[in-house]
Amino acid sequence: MASVTLRDIRKTYPGGFDAIKGIGFDIPDGQFCVLVGPSGCGKSTLLRMVAGLETVTSGEVDIGGRVVNHVEPADRDIAMVFQNYALYPHMTVYNNMAYGLRNRGMPKDEIDSRVREAAKTLELATMLDRKPRQLSGGQRQRVAMGRAIVRQPKVFLFDEPLSNLDAKLRVAMRVEIRKLQRRLKTTSIYVTHDQLEAMTLADILVVMNGGVVEQIGSPLDIYGKPRTTFVASFIGAPPMNLIRLRDDALSAIAAGTGAGILGVRPEDLVLADAAPEGGIALDLTVETIERVGAETYLYGSRTGREATVSSTPGELPEGEMIVRIPGLEAPTIGTQIRAVAPRDKLHLFSADGRTRIES
Repeated sequence: MASVTLRDIRKTYPGGFDAIKGIGFDIPDGQFCVLVGPSGCGKSTLLRMVAGLETVTSGEVDIGGRVVNHVEPADRDIAMVFQNYALYPHMTVYNNMAYGLRNRGMPKDEIDSRVREAAKTLELATMLDRKPRQLSGGQRQRVAMGRAIVRQPKVFLFDEPLSNLDAKLRVAMRVEIRKLQRRLKTTSIYVTHDQLEAMTLADILVVMNGGVVEQIGSPLDIYGKPRTTFVASFIGAPPMNLIRLRDDALSAIAAGTGAGILGVRPEDLVLADAAPEGGIALDLTVETIERVGAETYLYGSRTGREATVSSTPGELPEGEMIVRIPGLEAPTIGTQIRAVAPRDKLHLFSADGRTRIES
């Protein structure tokens, strides 16, 4: 096992495109770090630079106290699990897992011990003689993980490993990956665009956007105190409601703070006649109702406010609000409602959305 340190990492492609714009952070030994962000934000590029599959334009990748910028991927003592499994179709499960160890010249009895131990851990012990075509998608992904585990590397790297699985299987595999990482205590870096996946897996969450890091911290810290409106709208499902305070009656909430945007999460709004002291009240017209089982999402437009389309991924159109209420009972479409939230549930940001303001 080993810590991973990135120091001012930059990646510039021919033609001058800056994919990674100076990223640096530490991943302590044994921690599970998740890189999350929209497509094209640079998260997979950053992971591939740690793996040695992409060259580093400038900066340093340090694994276990050793700078590995010019070290070949096979010599970095890492193991990578890809989105497409990358199994050899003509080999059995056993041979797929053993292949890399044989190439390293490991003794046969040691290979057998490692493969069978990993197979037992991943509930593959009865499938070692099968070919990949005889396995389900989840089983194939476990074989890919087993191939990484038998290496006993210093660092695991996961590049969107669950993207090809159906929703139910993704949830099950997510739980298995987290349990496995806690058992093995191997430093891990995991890339995903799924913020729910990121929140449930991470010890350290790194939110990326446009080749830079927007925020680093524990999932709950980032959820509770997003640093920018991008983080506020990207982390959380459904996303945080954001209201621009230009010439708005709600401006009094942010008076003297310099804030230009007010945020409130859907679960922090409740239906009531009046706002708590110091809180807010929003008059909405219900336009859409989404029932998701134990709770219901009300999508409403603010009375007298015309919605405009947002260009930020995950952000609501301006003028549209979401209220999350328990149960299946909900107002009918077209109903006027009032949603209120207390002061301590409100978030304030600068007008450009780049700075969180503590009131």
